[in-house]
Amino acid sequence: MASALGLRAFKSSRTALVVPKLTRSFSASLSRSEHYPDADFATFKKVTSGSDAEERLVLVDFYANWCQPCHMLSPILKRISDDPTAKSGTGLPVDVITIDTESADGMELSQRFKIRALPTVIAFRKGQNVMHFVGALPEPEVRSFLQKV
Repeated sequence: MASALGLRAFKSSRTALVVPKLTRSFSASLSRSEHYPDADFATFKKVTSGSDAEERLVLVDFYANWCQPCHMLSPILKRISDDPTAKSGTGLPVDVITIDTESADGMELSQRFKIRALPTVIAFRKGQNVMHFVGALPEPEVRSFLQKV
């Protein structure tokens, strides 16, 4: 039974000394996903290509307030960013940035990435645009998209 408990016994001629076997274990908590609403250019750059970008998948949601499909997609992306189990196909945590295409920074980023329809969601990994979708997808399809990235 002592071996089952991970104990080692050292015996001398008179007494037995039981010493617990010491092991070191590490555990990491789930990486929390972040949501960056109405991000500006500096936030976009920091999140998509900063030091943390190596360990995360970043979804950039280009939207406008007048866009009805954008209002349908936004809660889905928010739920994904709030879900600690939501991961990319490679196991990376997922951050979400929303970019208002009618703001000055949003217009610049929209032109840079040639956004032609709303909503458009671009997935960035290690600072690179790796995949995108256009339109308001239902939640199962958005989660399927994450698994492909």
